[in-house]
Amino acid sequence: MTSVFIGGSRKVSRLNKEIRSRIDNILQQELTILIGDANGADKSVQKYLAEKKYPNVFVYCMEGKARNNIGGWSIRNVEAINHKKDFQYYSTKDFKMAEDASYGFMIWDASSKGTLQNIINLLKENKRVLVYFSRKKEFYTLLNVDDLSELLSKCDSVNIKNLQKQFKGIELSGINQLQFHFSS
Repeated sequence: MTSVFIGGSRKVSRLNKEIRSRIDNILQQELTILIGDANGADKSVQKYLAEKKYPNVFVYCMEGKARNNIGGWSIRNVEAINHKKDFQYYSTKDFKMAEDASYGFMIWDASSKGTLQNIINLLKENKRVLVYFSRKKEFYTLLNVDDLSELLSKCDSVNIKNLQKQFKGIELSGINQLQFHFSS
């Protein structure tokens, strides 16, 4: 089964025409969609998929309880090692989606730590990632860390500094050579 992990920032509450068009391409190919249960992009994509009555969806959640499952799809439960509901807790399901997916489609606002981690997780698994970079309203296909570094070079210095602070002390999933570049 060919599957796409779709995710994005919790700050993304609406899908523009370009994003919906890319999702429509996925639906036309009848690919299986793996999606999380968070508010923001996950919930917005779930709403769109429910409106389309698309059946090939699995919602990943923690501890067997989905926060959002708008279409009533099957859930994939991920057990946590740590039960403290923090970044590491919820990223457990994201690691599993990156592992299970054939490809990724991320909607990134240039500041979401979780979405950046998902991009890194997919690249670490040698999986292609389509990123909608909302700051530039452009799509980028990432195949490797060099492609991600190029995308990061399009971020402004404030976003880069914030991401560096957020990732301080957190290993970037084994991609230690990743360099943060500043745009001019």
